[in-house]
Amino acid sequence: MIIKSQITTELEHILPKKNILSSVEECYVYSQDGTNDITSDTLPDVVVFPETIEEVQAVMKFANSHKIPVVARGAGTNLVGACIPKKGGIVINFTKMDNILEINKTNMTAKVQAGVVVGKLQEAVSKMGLFFPPDPSNLKVSTIGGAVAQSAGGPKTFKYGTTKDYILGLKVVLADGTLLKTGTNTIKNATGYHLEQLFIGSEGTLGIVVEATLKLIPKPETTRVVMAYFDTVENATNSVTNMIDKNICPSTIDFMNKNTLQTVEKFYPCGLLTNKESALIIEVDGFEISMDTQIARLETVLRLSGASEVIISHTKEEQEKLWTARRSSFGATAKLKPDVVTNDMIVPRENISKLVSGINEICQKYGLIISIVGHIGDGNIHPQIALDLNNETEVKAYEQAKKEFYKLTLELGGTLSAEHGIGLEKKDFLKNAVQPEALEYMKKIKKIFDPNNILNPDKIFDMN
Repeated sequence: MIIKSQITTELEHILPKKNILSSVEECYVYSQDGTNDITSDTLPDVVVFPETIEEVQAVMKFANSHKIPVVARGAGTNLVGACIPKKGGIVINFTKMDNILEINKTNMTAKVQAGVVVGKLQEAVSKMGLFFPPDPSNLKVSTIGGAVAQSAGGPKTFKYGTTKDYILGLKVVLADGTLLKTGTNTIKNATGYHLEQLFIGSEGTLGIVVEATLKLIPKPETTRVVMAYFDTVENATNSVTNMIDKNICPSTIDFMNKNTLQTVEKFYPCGLLTNKESALIIEVDGFEISMDTQIARLETVLRLSGASEVIISHTKEEQEKLWTARRSSFGATAKLKPDVVTNDMIVPRENISKLVSGINEICQKYGLIISIVGHIGDGNIHPQIALDLNNETEVKAYEQAKKEFYKLTLELGGTLSAEHGIGLEKKDFLKNAVQPEALEYMKKIKKIFDPNNILNPDKIFDMN
């Protein structure tokens, strides 16, 4: 077996020395990601920062020839342990491949390298009157490569869809160093298998995305934000269906439960009504001339659905204040205990109230402090649990509660993840969420693309 010093020496023939990290201190930084409750005692042998596709290909050819594990990494903000290098090996970091290669206004497309930050892409296309809707919470640091790998979503899914709906084509470096080009530059494509969709959500286990061709849409002229408070979760949930019945299609419908409202207001006061059971933050967009009509119709529907208070923003500052309340939920929950862990489940929208009440009951049973937020428009809930990860009793309680979360989600017709992925966090539960035959075909596909099992091994599922 090749040793660390040999790996480093060989890689110095491929990359400039300045683009290689190998000290214990440097590698430790890349042994973790944004997943609080998963840690690794195994460090990568080396971390590399390629600047070209050819360098990525050369690294993969070397790694494959020696069966060295390889983990691709963007910003490392994922929450399921998807880029923790459990078997050591090489971490390929894409922060130096962060160029927007082309924005084509006529075709409404963009070509970008994997390391492009989502927020920067949104800013760049916005200046040209275009819009890239996928909106992960860490968009100021999250990269396109990571968004593709995890099939990222975000609050705008209800109206606009997720990352998978905006991928026209990909360039992917396979395990043996082959460069595979999938898809086209056109909006429509009925030519053979859509291989690009196979890599979306594969968490770097089938190939390494180095470039993406993205679909863009016209930028909405303006937006308006409304916050509605409800005395029951059921009324909040039902209001979404009532909006649809009245042909109202908000770009975002986000949810906060009572404990979230109270926790945010305690640590980041912004005038929230803390005696309400739940609140919805709703964003509508479109032409300025349509805003008053949309808002008036929306307010009517909300009040008929049982909203006890409706707050309408009229300025950008007021909008930002309402969104700050929602964005502060994770940070506020983190102040309740030394640590906070979050999760990601999705059910059909008709079962959201059952999921929320069930999660609350489970946490009460195990004595866990919880704040619940989510993208209620598409049925996606994020429980945020405050605990001490150094307290064995609390950790065991959370692990048991988590199992019951997943069981309840599946019983309600949902699935394990809407936008975070599987990684290490949920792989033991995957067999409960997908058909056995489907899982076997996933493993067969993995074997075809990565016969030596070097690409992000042990993620999503174990190879037999």
